Amino acid sequence: MEMDPSIITDIKTIILNSRDRAVRAVDTERVHMYWCIGRRIVEEEQQGKDRADYGAQLLKTISKQLQPEFGSGLSIRQLERYRQFYRTFPIASAVRTQLGWTHYKMLISIDNQDKRNFYVAEAIKNNWSSRQLERQIHSGFWERLLISNDRESILAVARNEQPPSDAKDIIKDPMYLEFLGLHREASYYEKDLEEAIITHLQDFLLELGNGFAFIARQKRLHIEGDDFFIDLVLYNRLLQAFVIVEIKTTRLTHQDIGQLQMYVNYYDRVEKKDFEKPTIGILLCADKNNAVVKFSLPENNKTIIASGYKLYLPSEQQLIDEVRKEMEKRAGDRE
Repeated sequence: MEMDPSIITDIKTIILNSRDRAVRAVDTERVHMYWCIGRRIVEEEQQGKDRADYGAQLLKTISKQLQPEFGSGLSIRQLERYRQFYRTFPIASAVRTQLGWTHYKMLISIDNQDKRNFYVAEAIKNNWSSRQLERQIHSGFWERLLISNDRESILAVARNEQPPSDAKDIIKDPMYLEFLGLHREASYYEKDLEEAIITHLQDFLLELGNGFAFIARQKRLHIEGDDFFIDLVLYNRLLQAFVIVEIKTTRLTHQDIGQLQMYVNYYDRVEKKDFEKPTIGILLCADKNNAVVKFSLPENNKTIIASGYKLYLPSEQQLIDEVRKEMEKRAGDRE
C-alpha cells in the first residue's frame, strides 16, 4: 500500500504551526516578565526619598547582582526599558498578548498617549509585524491621518467605536512607496510603477489603508465597442465597496478625474451588488493641484480621492512641517 504523499505536507504544517505557537507563547511570557520587573522596580523606587538619585543607583545595583547570572537582559539599559514599559502601561490588562516585546519597545518611545493608543489598536487590528509597525511609525501614519481627517474620528475608528464612514477615513494622502525601490531621479512609466506595486502588493495594501484586498490588474472594460483598462481593482471589506485605482506618474489633470469617474460609474451600475456601498476611485498621482481636483468633482463628492505618492520616507522635520502647515491653513479657514 502506497503512502499518501500529502502526509508529509500535513506533518510539516503541524510542526511549523506548533513552533509558531510556541514562539508566540514564549514572547507573551517574556512581555509579562518584563512588565512585572518594571512594576517591582517602580514600587521600590517610590520608597526612596530622592527618587532620581535612588532610581539610578537601584538600577545599577540590580544589574550588577543579576546580570552575571541572567545575561544582558538585565543590563542597566534594559532595566530602564522595563521601568518605562510599566510606567507607560501601568494597567496589566492594557498589555495586549497579540503584541510582542519588539512591538512594545517601539511603542514606549511614543510620548503622545493618543498616538500610542492608535498604533496599538492598528497593530492588533491589522496583525502588523514589528517591522510593519516600525515602518508605519517612521512614515508618519498618525500624522498623515491627522492632516487629512478629524482626530476624534480617527481615534473612534481605531478603537472600533465606529466603522469608517467613507474612504477618507482610511486612505492616506500622501502615500509613501519607498518599498518599491524606484528613485526620484529615475525616468519610469506608469506600467513600471504598476509592475512594482504588484511585486510589492502586500506592502502597497498596507500603505493604502485598512481592509483592502486585491481583485484584478489591467481589468478590461468593453463598452459599446471600445476597450478600456483599469490599472487596479481592489475591494475594501470595511467599507464593503469596490476600489478602482488609476496610476499617474505625471501631474493630475481634470481628464484623468473624468476617466476615473467613468470607471466608478461602470462598477456602480454593472458590478456592484445591492448590499454594497458606492464604488471608490483613487487617483494615485505624482503631483496634483487641489483646486483642479476640487472643481472637477461635485461638492458632496465622497467617492473620488486624489492621493499623491512619494518614493521616499519623510524625515521627522518634514512631518512636523506638514502638520504645522495644515494646522495653520485650517486656522486661516476658520477666520
